[in-house]
Order: sequence, then C-alpha cells, then structure tokens
Amino acid sequence: MSLDLAVVHGPLWPYVLIVICGMAPTEIWRTLGVFASRGLSDGSVFLVWVRAVATALLAAVVAKLLLTPSGALALAPWWGRVGGVLAGFVAFFLFRRSFFAGVIVGEAVLIAAAYAAMP
Repeated sequence: MSLDLAVVHGPLWPYVLIVICGMAPTEIWRTLGVFASRGLSDGSVFLVWVRAVATALLAAVVAKLLLTPSGALALAPWWGRVGGVLAGFVAFFLFRRSFFAGVIVGEAVLIAAAYAAMP
C-alpha cells in the first residue's frame, strides 16, 4: 500500500501550503488572545495600552512608506503619496468612517499622481 502523492502535489498545492503556513501562526495567537482577554473589559488599562501600541505601529509603517518608500512606491512622487493619504483620510470620514472608501480613494489618487508624473 502506497500513498498517492499526485493528490498532494496537484496544481493547487502551493496555494494550500501558503494558506496553511500563513494562517496557522496567526490563528494560534488570535485564539490565545481571545482566551486571555475573556476577563478584561474594553476600557481596561491594558487593552487601552495595546490599542495605543497598535495605532503607533500602524502610524510608523505609514510614515515609513511616505518618507522612505521602496520598490514601485518610490517611483510615485512625494506629493502623490501625501495626497493619497490625505484624500483617503478625508474620504474615510466623508463616507461615514468607511475603511473601504478611504482605501479606494487614496489608492486612486496615488495611481493618478504616479500616472501624471510619468515622463
């Protein structure tokens, strides 16, 4: 009796591996976080601190992408990157705090600025 590896090494195997390897480490920590935070209230000092650290990390990533971009983002002009962030921020509030609207508008402004700056 032998194992049929054709099933394991089929055309979708790389995608299955990406999902497994990408999801497993994240889901373990999410599950542990759910169990660890059961007794905490939303306004607890610890969760306020965690929220502040997460917000600071996100702000640092956005600042790094704006000030020292790499790859294809470096080809976009600085005014396009800043304009995209500002337009996305405004759209976020204009569309009743819609994250989707903010991302779409910011991305559209960035793409338009990169296209306008092309030689």
